[in-house]
Amino acid sequence: MSRFHLISLYSLALVAVFFAAFSFWSITQRVPSEVFQYQDPAIESYPSFTRDSIRLFELPTELDFAGENVPLENGDIIERLEREIYVNAYWESNMILLLKRSAKYLPDIERILKEQGIPDDFKYVAVAESGLMNVGSPAGARGYWQILEDTGKEYGLEITPTVDERYHFEKATIAASQYFKKAHAKFGDWTAVAASYNMGQSGFSKRQEEQLHRNYYDLYLNEETSRYLFRILAFKVIFENPGKFGYHLEKEDFYQNPEFKTFKVQGDIKDLPQWAKNQGSNFKYLKLYNPWLRDRNLKAKKGKVYEIRLPK
Repeated sequence: MSRFHLISLYSLALVAVFFAAFSFWSITQRVPSEVFQYQDPAIESYPSFTRDSIRLFELPTELDFAGENVPLENGDIIERLEREIYVNAYWESNMILLLKRSAKYLPDIERILKEQGIPDDFKYVAVAESGLMNVGSPAGARGYWQILEDTGKEYGLEITPTVDERYHFEKATIAASQYFKKAHAKFGDWTAVAASYNMGQSGFSKRQEEQLHRNYYDLYLNEETSRYLFRILAFKVIFENPGKFGYHLEKEDFYQNPEFKTFKVQGDIKDLPQWAKNQGSNFKYLKLYNPWLRDRNLKAKKGKVYEIRLPK
């Protein structure tokens, strides 16, 4: 190899070293060394934190669900509870939005549960099920309470191509309460009722029979149901003590519903956009505050009165 070629290779090597050093310096300037990212397999994305923001929480020494004791003296139980608390408390973007959104829905959920004779802690079932949003699942569950079609019809909800009351906030909450009552008559404790809401009454009852135990905390269950009640408990702990977990919201930070005017409708509406416009509103607000209306028209059930809400 000629001297010229050796000098060229040497020059290229120096250039490569220079650019590698420059790239490393640029990265260290853009991303401070104290920033790192933790990824829990339970969620798809997670925010980054500085080391100063990471801390251990002082967790409750006593806890109950609907007045029933959670056996925190059991190491397995405390570990499962901590998992859900840390996953949700450190998922700040989601938790902030949950807290802000809760003011729109939890007061009414609390009222309906009380009227139906259901313990107040069941409001956190709705938080765990849907994040207090009208969502759908691949399995066909719908609404704030994630009710399946057959279950919805069993508990009196109208489900047609133009009306789906699983998306009706108040009616779906009443239907869920009726499920809780029926499950409590079967199992005799509220903890089992909550677990059965996740895996079904027959599925939970079968596990009790197979494993010769009735208490949720003594059963070996599938991953989702095993975590389910602890997710509900985590929301209870955080929602009831948000400041302990770093969430300091003022009254004006919470979302609020507008003041509504209610229209009672009996009979079909062939053109909902035009109907909304005739009421001085629009189709967007009609759908936003009446998500149970599933099409551009309403095919009414004979003899039934529908209440449609629009902002004043």
